[in-house]
Amino acid sequence: MPLAVIVTRDVADRFRGFLASVMLEIAPTVFVSPRMTKGVRERTWKVLTDWHDSEPRGSIVMVWRDNNETGGVGLAHLGEPPKELIELDGMWVARARRQVQVL
Repeated sequence: MPLAVIVTRDVADRFRGFLASVMLEIAPTVFVSPRMTKGVRERTWKVLTDWHDSEPRGSIVMVWRDNNETGGVGLAHLGEPPKELIELDGMWVARARRQVQVL
Protein backbone atom coordinates (compact mmCIF):
# COMPACT_ATOMS: atom_id res chain seq x y z
CA MET A 1 0.00 0.00 0.00
CA PRO A 2 2.03 2.95 -1.24
CA LEU A 3 1.96 6.58 -0.21
CA ALA A 4 -0.39 8.75 -2.27
CA VAL A 5 -0.18 12.54 -2.54
CA ILE A 6 -2.79 14.86 -4.09
CA VAL A 7 -2.26 18.57 -4.68
CA THR A 8 -5.11 20.82 -5.77
CA ARG A 9 -5.03 24.34 -7.19
CA ASP A 10 -7.98 26.70 -7.61
CA VAL A 11 -10.73 24.06 -7.29
CA ALA A 12 -14.15 24.30 -5.61
CA ASP A 13 -14.25 23.90 -1.81
CA ARG A 14 -16.01 20.54 -2.03
CA PHE A 15 -12.83 18.95 -3.43
CA ARG A 16 -10.91 20.00 -0.34
CA GLY A 17 -13.67 18.76 1.98
CA PHE A 18 -13.87 15.39 0.24
CA LEU A 19 -10.10 14.90 0.22
CA ALA A 20 -9.87 15.85 3.91
CA SER A 21 -12.33 13.03 4.64
CA VAL A 22 -10.08 10.37 3.08
CA MET A 23 -6.58 11.84 3.44
CA LEU A 24 -4.54 14.02 5.78
CA GLU A 25 -4.16 17.68 4.73
CA ILE A 26 -0.54 18.43 5.63
CA ALA A 27 -0.53 21.92 4.10
CA PRO A 28 -3.22 23.96 2.37
CA THR A 29 -4.37 21.93 -0.67
CA VAL A 30 -1.74 19.18 -0.14
CA PHE A 31 -3.19 15.81 0.89
CA VAL A 32 -1.34 12.59 1.78
CA SER A 33 -2.26 9.05 2.68
CA PRO A 34 0.61 6.83 3.81
CA ARG A 35 -1.14 3.53 3.05
CA MET A 36 -3.83 4.08 0.42
CA THR A 37 -4.74 0.89 -1.41
CA LYS A 38 -5.02 0.88 -5.19
CA GLY A 39 -8.80 0.41 -4.97
CA VAL A 40 -9.29 3.39 -2.65
CA ARG A 41 -6.94 5.50 -4.78
CA GLU A 42 -8.90 4.64 -7.94
CA ARG A 43 -12.29 5.37 -6.31
CA THR A 44 -11.01 8.66 -4.91
CA TRP A 45 -9.67 9.64 -8.34
CA LYS A 46 -13.01 8.70 -9.98
CA VAL A 47 -14.89 11.07 -7.64
CA LEU A 48 -12.41 13.87 -8.39
CA THR A 49 -12.62 13.20 -12.13
CA ASP A 50 -16.43 13.22 -12.15
CA TRP A 51 -16.55 16.46 -10.17
CA HIS A 52 -13.88 18.11 -12.31
CA ASP A 53 -15.73 17.10 -15.49
CA SER A 54 -18.85 18.89 -14.20
CA GLU A 55 -16.89 21.90 -12.92
CA PRO A 56 -13.63 22.14 -14.92
CA ARG A 57 -11.80 24.77 -12.89
CA GLY A 58 -8.28 24.62 -11.50
CA SER A 59 -6.07 21.55 -11.47
CA ILE A 60 -5.46 18.39 -9.46
CA VAL A 61 -2.33 16.24 -9.48
CA MET A 62 -1.96 12.85 -7.83
CA VAL A 63 1.31 10.93 -7.43
CA TRP A 64 1.96 7.51 -5.93
CA ARG A 65 4.62 4.83 -5.98
CA ASP A 66 4.27 2.57 -9.02
CA ASN A 67 7.25 0.46 -10.06
CA ASN A 68 5.67 -0.16 -13.46
CA GLU A 69 5.69 3.54 -14.41
CA THR A 70 8.46 5.90 -15.52
CA GLY A 71 10.76 6.61 -12.59
CA GLY A 72 8.64 4.40 -10.32
CA VAL A 73 6.04 7.15 -9.92
CA GLY A 74 2.41 7.01 -11.01
CA LEU A 75 1.11 10.39 -12.13
CA ALA A 76 -2.47 11.47 -12.78
CA HIS A 77 -3.74 15.00 -13.41
CA LEU A 78 -6.86 16.98 -14.13
CA GLY A 79 -6.84 20.48 -15.56
CA GLU A 80 -3.97 22.40 -17.04
CA PRO A 81 -1.15 22.03 -17.71
CA PRO A 82 -0.90 18.25 -18.11
CA LYS A 83 2.53 16.83 -17.32
CA GLU A 84 4.45 13.73 -18.31
CA LEU A 85 7.60 12.11 -16.94
CA ILE A 86 10.49 11.59 -19.36
CA GLU A 87 14.06 10.40 -19.04
CA LEU A 88 16.65 12.99 -20.02
CA ASP A 89 20.35 12.17 -19.79
CA GLY A 90 19.74 9.60 -17.05
CA MET A 91 17.46 11.88 -14.97
CA TRP A 92 13.68 11.84 -14.63
CA VAL A 93 12.07 15.21 -15.38
CA ALA A 94 8.50 16.45 -15.65
CA ARG A 95 7.50 18.48 -18.67
CA ALA A 96 4.29 19.96 -19.95
CA ARG A 97 2.64 17.57 -22.35
CA ARG A 98 2.54 18.95 -25.86
CA GLN A 99 -0.89 19.92 -27.10
CA VAL A 100 -1.56 18.99 -30.73
CA GLN A 101 -3.92 21.32 -32.55
CA VAL A 102 -6.11 19.86 -35.23
CA LEU A 103 -6.94 22.37 -37.93
